[in-house]
Amino acid sequence: MSQVVGNTALAYARVWHHVDASDRILGKLAERIALVLMGKHKPIYDPSVDCGDYVIVTNSRRVKVTGRKEEQLLFRKHSMFPGGLKETPYKAMKDKNPDEIIRHAVSGMLPKNKLRERRLERLKIFPSHRMGILGANVMRSWDDGTLPPNYKPSIPTTSETLKKLNEKSEKASP
Repeated sequence: MSQVVGNTALAYARVWHHVDASDRILGKLAERIALVLMGKHKPIYDPSVDCGDYVIVTNSRRVKVTGRKEEQLLFRKHSMFPGGLKETPYKAMKDKNPDEIIRHAVSGMLPKNKLRERRLERLKIFPSHRMGILGANVMRSWDDGTLPPNYKPSIPTTSETLKKLNEKSEKASP
């Protein structure tokens, strides 16, 4: 039996993506995250196969909504007991649990099937720019859709670190 890794195994390999949610519209951001979690950006996409990638979202506290949703949007959950409906306004949820806002939006954009929970497990959300040890796994950053020219996979790249690198390169180049 051969131990060679075939082309299909490489195609199904999962990549880690980083998204900075600062000043991004919630719905558009959730749609793009859902596409990556499902694997629709890959040429081997099949609706019955879980071939999506990992997504790390930072700065979830700074996500934006359009219109009057900031005052009108309510998050509802029910304990299944009589009178057990709990409603949380968007502003309170943003202060208390900002990662749940993005998780709820992405969950609504994923297909309602058996793969939904497994796909949501690959979504990691952080309220600030710090992502801990998971930052070492990041392969692609979505700030402008491209990788920086001096990209090293061993160094985590976030929007904050990219800004610092650009500032250092500008100071060194005059």
